[in-house]
Amino acid sequence: MSGILYIVATPIGNLDDITLRAIKILKSVDIIAAEDTRHTLKLLNHLEISKPLISYYKQTEKLKTEILIDRLKKGENIALVSDAGTPVISDPGEEVVKVAIKNSIKVVPIPGPCALITALISSGMEAREFSFLGFLPVNKKEKKEKLKEVSEDTKTLIFYEAPHKLIDTLKEMKDIFGDRKICLARELTKIHEEFLIDTISNLLEKTQVPKGEYVIIVEGNNLSKKEIETNKLNDMSIEEHYKYYENLGYEKKEIIKQIAKDRNVNKNEIYKLFI
Repeated sequence: MSGILYIVATPIGNLDDITLRAIKILKSVDIIAAEDTRHTLKLLNHLEISKPLISYYKQTEKLKTEILIDRLKKGENIALVSDAGTPVISDPGEEVVKVAIKNSIKVVPIPGPCALITALISSGMEAREFSFLGFLPVNKKEKKEKLKEVSEDTKTLIFYEAPHKLIDTLKEMKDIFGDRKICLARELTKIHEEFLIDTISNLLEKTQVPKGEYVIIVEGNNLSKKEIETNKLNDMSIEEHYKYYENLGYEKKEIIKQIAKDRNVNKNEIYKLFI
């Protein structure tokens, strides 16, 4: 009979945030797969738990997944932990969970701390609907493309960012999103926990030497779909605007009327351009 793969959330800062169930599971499993065994060992020492550890980080995920699945098939129970928070969420673990499911191995989540949720509930931002984007691409072009892709989203946007990239990311967000309200959350659950809530431009002025990992929470686009579409059309040249409606099958008279409406100008002004 196969063992069980436990996905165990661990503290993101304050060690008191470990759950009783997580402690029980860490004590009972045969082995703990950790993103960084040295980091996890500190937590285990604090909890007075002694268990065999195996490293499981992004660069070795495929190789280590095979090892873990083999041990699970032999009946061993394994706890997967990341350096902080919930495994799989912008951390290693997705691969072994997928393979375990394919092999009919039971996967049991042990919920607990998660940085994005911890930041969101203290940000004052809309929390009924949100999109989590994790870390943005390292490639500058891909990064801008990703930001443009979500710029029209009306849901709250949540990102993770490293301190040395924060300023550049905020500048790019301001250029693409506009000067929206955001929350910068850092050092969550730790002594120097901080929530900075303001416009992007104001926080760019205040944030000189970023320290600690950041959660960036951005308010969603508050424009309606119609307003967004109108803004897109108005960014076009008059000729492109005309061609847009022409491709939709509009007659010349209808096109001129619609362009005038979109741009909030007298239709005679548009008519003169296309005589």
